[in-house]
Amino acid sequence: MAQLNEAPIRIGLLGAGTVGSQTARLLVEHREELSRRIGREIELVGVATLNPDDVHFPWIDRSLLTTDTAGLCTRADIVVELIGGLEPARTFVLRALSSGASVVTANKALLAAHGAELYEAAQKNNADIYFEAAVGGAIPIVRPLRESLVGDRVTSMLGIVNGTTNYILDEMTTKGLDFDVALHDAQSKGYAEADPTGDIEGHDAANKAAIMATLAFHTNVGIDDVTVEGITRITADDIAAATAEHKVVKLLAVVSNTEAGVSARVYPALIAQSHPLASVHGSFNAVFVTAEAADDLMFYGRGAGGAPTASAVVGDVVTEARHIAQECTGPAIPLYRNLPKAPIDAAKAVFAVRFLIRDTPGVLAAIAQEFASRGVSINGVNQDLRPTRHDPGYSGELQQLRIVTHLCDETTLRKTVEAVCRLDCVSGEPSILRVLD
Repeated sequence: MAQLNEAPIRIGLLGAGTVGSQTARLLVEHREELSRRIGREIELVGVATLNPDDVHFPWIDRSLLTTDTAGLCTRADIVVELIGGLEPARTFVLRALSSGASVVTANKALLAAHGAELYEAAQKNNADIYFEAAVGGAIPIVRPLRESLVGDRVTSMLGIVNGTTNYILDEMTTKGLDFDVALHDAQSKGYAEADPTGDIEGHDAANKAAIMATLAFHTNVGIDDVTVEGITRITADDIAAATAEHKVVKLLAVVSNTEAGVSARVYPALIAQSHPLASVHGSFNAVFVTAEAADDLMFYGRGAGGAPTASAVVGDVVTEARHIAQECTGPAIPLYRNLPKAPIDAAKAVFAVRFLIRDTPGVLAAIAQEFASRGVSINGVNQDLRPTRHDPGYSGELQQLRIVTHLCDETTLRKTVEAVCRLDCVSGEPSILRVLD
């Protein structure tokens, strides 16, 4: 067996939270085995944290703890950024790259907002930046897009990329829970943060959609290019109506490259129970990739959690350490295309709209007329749904009316729904969900 080089590859870890602490554990406990895989010794030389007194993990030597994050960025060969957020993470990553260190990060928000800048900085300084853990946790999806499929043309991707929302929707479906109850359950079990806004409003999934689109289509897609709709409006009635039609509700990230331009979107959608994504339960993630030559590919696995995410982080560390041992760099991220962004009404979809109505004579005809006058074709109507509640001033129970359209653009659909809601026979807020074919 070849002898390992004497000089160890120095690793600086920024952050000792859920993922950071597990990353440190893998690096320390598996150091000897990882070094043999790399062909050169590795050494954790520092763990940057704001409050060293709060860090109590037996595998982290207290002498490694430091508050000098900027200094650690310049004395490591590989800087692992796990502090999250935009600043000061961006400043530290740029400092590391400018000093010649390579970077491993799981920071999807940073990459979605400043990815192009960071990729250029890495190339300029003859360094690498790896971020497998930024999308899908332990699922290997970034490297296939960046390397395995580089000889192909990816045309679209869709999938479940947020474990928190998938867990909530799954609990609502399997246990009949209301949204607030399912969210509280997710928080009590550690699947959701104390402030779950980024997850339930779809922002976390949107960051990942921006990264996937950038890698797949070799053009800069930032977070501002992604349209986002979360799951906070999904109710138990939506779930029950979906179940009655043998469907489930899932929050999807959908990116595509069409003649109209690049589209990156996050929204809840109805999918058939027979669809593979319908069987993605709990906090698991799954992503479908469609390419011209490779056709359809599916990636599935743990999308969150300290240990699974740390697995992806350490995988990137090993990859980069091998490059350093071999005195080379990995493939850059060439954003050589300047593709237009598709307008919101460029793509058409099938929509399921659920109204609350006062069931009086002529209601269905009045609603159908609003759809017809705007050129929105109705594919099906279902009024065989349980009554939902009473409306003040109305003696009867409000009924649920569910209308499924043929393909139409979202702008026209939403204007039609607004017109219907102005009718006296319609009450409350409607539910609008896309139907995945």
